[in-house]
Amino acid sequence: MRVLLLYPLFPKSFWSFDRALELIGRKVSLPPLGLITVAAILPQSWEFHLVDRNVQPETEADWEWADLVIISGMIVQKPDMLSLIREAKHRGKLVAVGGPYVTSVPEKAQAAGVDFLILDEGEITLPMFVEALERGETSGIFRANGDKPDVTTTPIPRYDLLDLQAYSDMSVQFSRGCPFQCEFCDIIVLYGRKPRTKTPSQLLAELQTLYDLGWRRAVFVVDDNFIGNKRNVKLLLRELALWMAERGYPFDFTTEASVDLAEDKELLDLMIAANFVAVFLGIETPDTGSLALTKKYQNTRSPLFEAVDTINRAGLRVKAGFILGFDGEKPGVGDRIINFVEATAIPHAMFGLLQALPNTALWHRLEKEGRLLEIKEEVKTGNQTTSLTNFIPSRPIEELAREYTSCFWELYEPKKYLGRVYRHFLNLKPKPYKKKFQMLELIEIRAIFIILWRQGIKRSTRFQFWSQLFSILRKNPAVVTSYIVNCAHLEHFIEYRQIVRDEIEGQLAEFIATKNKTEIIPNKVIA
Repeated sequence: MRVLLLYPLFPKSFWSFDRALELIGRKVSLPPLGLITVAAILPQSWEFHLVDRNVQPETEADWEWADLVIISGMIVQKPDMLSLIREAKHRGKLVAVGGPYVTSVPEKAQAAGVDFLILDEGEITLPMFVEALERGETSGIFRANGDKPDVTTTPIPRYDLLDLQAYSDMSVQFSRGCPFQCEFCDIIVLYGRKPRTKTPSQLLAELQTLYDLGWRRAVFVVDDNFIGNKRNVKLLLRELALWMAERGYPFDFTTEASVDLAEDKELLDLMIAANFVAVFLGIETPDTGSLALTKKYQNTRSPLFEAVDTINRAGLRVKAGFILGFDGEKPGVGDRIINFVEATAIPHAMFGLLQALPNTALWHRLEKEGRLLEIKEEVKTGNQTTSLTNFIPSRPIEELAREYTSCFWELYEPKKYLGRVYRHFLNLKPKPYKKKFQMLELIEIRAIFIILWRQGIKRSTRFQFWSQLFSILRKNPAVVTSYIVNCAHLEHFIEYRQIVRDEIEGQLAEFIATKNKTEIIPNKVIA
């Protein structure tokens, strides 16, 4: 069986960093970890060819070669995913689709003509699919029926299928699931509330595979809550710290975690020892009333400012997510978020409008209340930063949208952003060990000079840029490389804040025009 693995296009997003990646000759931040795991689970006697369309498009030769086309993706990849299904069927190919989007909303893929839906977690449903093919079946839907796989049996992803030079970061996964019950989150719907983890030796084998392939850059641990099972993650970190030290710390790790990380000093120390450099926290809002209403109780137990400060002082850079549009929130929350971000000096503060994701508790509540909106098929959905809410919020949508765009614009004003980067890195605790020396590539040296030219000479940030850079070199020189990388991300945010403003204002104008002509139809399930 010759299998063409296709990964659909992502729209520009908060995390795409297009302009910054161009400077260092990379195409995309992260690889399709799900698809290379699928390739590892399927029979290894099959032939695989992976095309990440975010890196380059598939060719005519790819289509002709394939006996079977497998596609996977997330909700923001929906338009390209459905287009690929139609194209594959037009060419007479057998098509199988899986992943988070179709697991939640399979109907659109069915309407596009897909032959096989491989839903839920692949360790259970992919063997069902293989058995169906062996029986000569040409269509089918495979579900786990509530069962969750033991991820200690998951094989090492097929990293050899990737063009490693195309990516700035590589991905691994240690756990699935999260113990919390946030109303708007689909992770607990997809993976459950009991975190399941791999064994330490299993994850170290994956990292050794990357090491043997020559990877020496950042690694993102994609777990939605890395510390969901604290006992097991501590077991991993103790072994990982030794593994990293033996190899001269070849990787910088980042991940996502809940804010209760700040309450566990041992866990923080273990993450630092294993060379974790940054963590993404879902802070959502500084308003405790909104947090309680959306059942994010873990963020109400201690002051959020103190939690961020504790994690930063331990030596981990904090990235954070914030959301506008919770029920009952009061006007001015956008300004309160900006004040929080400025006070904590978080450079990367992802700020978006609330989306009701399919089958979440929020989705079902809003559906029951008749507040879900019918959205035209061609309208982009699922991108928190460039989409209006897909439900009727408790505040007027016009007020909400305008507050959001105004605050996003201010948050990524160049001088404000560079100021946060400076304050963040000035106080960041250097690592307690030395990494093995690694020479910069020519393209990386070129990128540094471009940043020096644009931010230090060409733009109005020039005086701020040089004074801050010299201050970092004088007071905290160990962090200068990471500091410049984060300055480089401004190239992305300058463009992206304009995209956010244009998208939201365009959708709002269309919404108002529609509202003036006809009544908005609530209580319709959307995808």
